[in-house]
Amino acid sequence: MIRGEVIAAASVELPGIDGFLGSRGSLGMDVVLVGLFALLPILAISIVAVRRKKYRLHKALQSVIIAALLAAIVVFEIDIRLISDWRVRAAASPFWPAGVLTALAIHLVFAISTLVLLLWVLIEALRRFPSPPMPAAHSRRHRVMARLAAADLLATTVTGVIFYWLAFVS
Repeated sequence: MIRGEVIAAASVELPGIDGFLGSRGSLGMDVVLVGLFALLPILAISIVAVRRKKYRLHKALQSVIIAALLAAIVVFEIDIRLISDWRVRAAASPFWPAGVLTALAIHLVFAISTLVLLLWVLIEALRRFPSPPMPAAHSRRHRVMARLAAADLLATTVTGVIFYWLAFVS
């Protein structure tokens, strides 16, 4: 896109529903960004709960995290495919297209791997831990995979913020 097209894109009305964070981001983008941040304290509480042997609480909070991530994906996909053209909203960025698309690609690596890891950890936990939940033979492997998933969720949040800033704030 040449500079004139970027300026023209910035002067047109943005498609979709404007977000609430005061950027060029759409409502769906803002909801997903805030949702990612909201999950981090829930993740921290869940980790504290399992360390304090509150396994039911840990299980419930992890289920909330998975459900929230799935809901965020649905909101995001509906927003970008049916409501808002995120590319038009991002076109005014000085980092468009190379920086924005690179940040998006990096974010998607973490976002997809986070979803896969979290689903895997949850399914394995549901299949291998007793009910009510308590430590079992699967605990060591669960702990390793869960730590990877938690780190991945943090990386998803950080890369999501970078993408959002490059695309919709700068």
